[in-house]
Amino acid sequence: MKQHKLTPYLFLLPGSVILTVFIFYPMLQAIWMSFTEYNMITDAEFIGLENYENLFDSDVFWNALTNTFIYLIGVVPALVILPIFLAVLVNQKIKGIGFFRSAYYIPVVISLVVAGITWDWVYRENGILNYILDYSGVIAEPIPWLTSQDTAIFAVMAVTIWKGIGYYMIIYLAGLQSIPHDLYEAAEMDGANWWQQVTRITIPMLMPFVLIVTIMSTIAAMKVFEEIYVMTGGGPARSTETLVFYIYSEAFEKLNMGYAAAGGVILFLITLVISLINLKFMGKDRTKT
Repeated sequence: MKQHKLTPYLFLLPGSVILTVFIFYPMLQAIWMSFTEYNMITDAEFIGLENYENLFDSDVFWNALTNTFIYLIGVVPALVILPIFLAVLVNQKIKGIGFFRSAYYIPVVISLVVAGITWDWVYRENGILNYILDYSGVIAEPIPWLTSQDTAIFAVMAVTIWKGIGYYMIIYLAGLQSIPHDLYEAAEMDGANWWQQVTRITIPMLMPFVLIVTIMSTIAAMKVFEEIYVMTGGGPARSTETLVFYIYSEAFEKLNMGYAAAGGVILFLITLVISLINLKFMGKDRTKT
């Protein structure tokens, strides 16, 4: 009897060990390091809340935090809404639909470094995007997409959306295919039109998947790094420097590990709060439906 009670915990043991070694222990180490001055050369020295005070007094930190929220506001709604339309499109039972599903998913499997370099070529002043816009008569002179403070962060946002839209499409597609077809047949028999079926059946049944996509895209937007590192390096004039890029710069370029760890703790807390807010309000809506 005692052996049967221990069996579930034995199954959980490997996963618990992995989580402890690679997640919980490094997280506790980072929290401890945020209260120290540490440069990877000399021993860590405990300095209390000084790193946090320096963070909140830094204009560069607030600029990075502002850019992060701009990125969040610009990327998350697009990654939550646009994949729904793609999922509905590729959920049709027509010949060759598998090709379109694969085509929309291709950006997901492309390396972010490769995607960043490719889009850097596209965005150049003599690149293909400006050529198409100029040929179409949309612009009179080339637009400096990645070298202007007004356009750089939005140009990088577009790459993040292009890269992630296929991934979230698959999640919504799984949600659409999990909805019993009997519900639509019953609705048709009751005289419900297409719009009523969408609002009364499809959207409510997709809400758990919308919640998942919202939380995942929020976390992804908060920790964006590769696109910015490859395409702009945080420039021009720090206009694309997000919080993760700022933490990277402080940790691995300036070896200011304690200060960077404090920034990481702030990033973790902000992401946690936003995720809990999403979970609370969207989970409440799902319960009502």
